[in-house]
Amino acid sequence: MDRFFAMGGYAQYVWPSYALALVAFVGILVVTRSTLKKREAEFERLKRERQDG
Repeated sequence: MDRFFAMGGYAQYVWPSYALALVAFVGILVVTRSTLKKREAEFERLKRERQDG
C-alpha cells in the first residue's frame, strides 16, 4: 500500500495535482449550482411577468 501512495517516487507531484484537480472540480460545481439558481429564479420571474401581463 505504501508503494501505491509513493507513486514510484513521484508522489510529491501526483498528489498535489489530484488535490488541485479536486479543488477545480468543486469550484466548477459551486459556480454551476449558483448560476443555475440565479437562472431558475430569473425564469420564474419572467414566467410570472408574462402571466400577469
